[in-house]
Amino acid sequence: MPLIFMLLTKETKEKTAFYLRDLETPVGKVINLTIAGLVLLSSGIFVAETYNIPEHIRFKLDIADNIILIIFALEYSLRLWSAENKIQYIFSIYSLIDLIAILPYFISPVNISFIRLLRWFRILRLIRFIDIKFLFGISSEDGVIFARILFTLFAIIFIYSGLIYQVEHPVNQKVFATFLDAFYFSIVTMTTVGFGDVTPISELGRLLTVLMILTGIALIPWQVGDLIKRLVKTANQVETVCTGCGLAFHDADAMFCKKCGTKLYKD
Repeated sequence: MPLIFMLLTKETKEKTAFYLRDLETPVGKVINLTIAGLVLLSSGIFVAETYNIPEHIRFKLDIADNIILIIFALEYSLRLWSAENKIQYIFSIYSLIDLIAILPYFISPVNISFIRLLRWFRILRLIRFIDIKFLFGISSEDGVIFARILFTLFAIIFIYSGLIYQVEHPVNQKVFATFLDAFYFSIVTMTTVGFGDVTPISELGRLLTVLMILTGIALIPWQVGDLIKRLVKTANQVETVCTGCGLAFHDADAMFCKKCGTKLYKD
């Protein structure tokens, strides 16, 4: 009996780990698409709560957010339970992002203001799905790179907007009244336009502004440059689907697939 129980437990763990990363089977697709949808929904709830909405709607949003957090906590527990090397999983980048997403829920009774800042990082959980092809209809390597670059830009702006709102709204409500005000400030600051019509007054807000400027100077041009290079590269290629690996685009004069070496048959 103990041997049978161990075998069943091992088989259950393997199935759980498989479905949490699988996108080929219907079950795997449903699980991963549901998680991605909940990440987007929870981020939307954060944004909605920055506006002046009726209390009964705010109460329902809080309930929905708590339910989503419980689901995320259950997912994290299942991933940890089914991982072969638990120590390696705990310190992996995906695990740390997942932990940040659920951490505010477990220590919310503790009155630590910076903990609420962590909830804006929940959008980073989508990185797991950006790296997986076919989840959002992305079937090529270039498509995945496009998605990763665009998501990186969006995530940076979204997180900074949430952080600056969370820091400045309590002390500067007229200027940072909603998420849109913070979003506008983030874009203007990170693109180094600097109109000066919106300015932070707290020390932490000013520190975040400095980080935004540094990020805008260093990271955004690099990401946009990569995006332009990819667009130019794709424009110089033709659609020739490889029968070996399925890569869709190749150079116009290519005779063999650059990825797997299979001979290309052009129309």
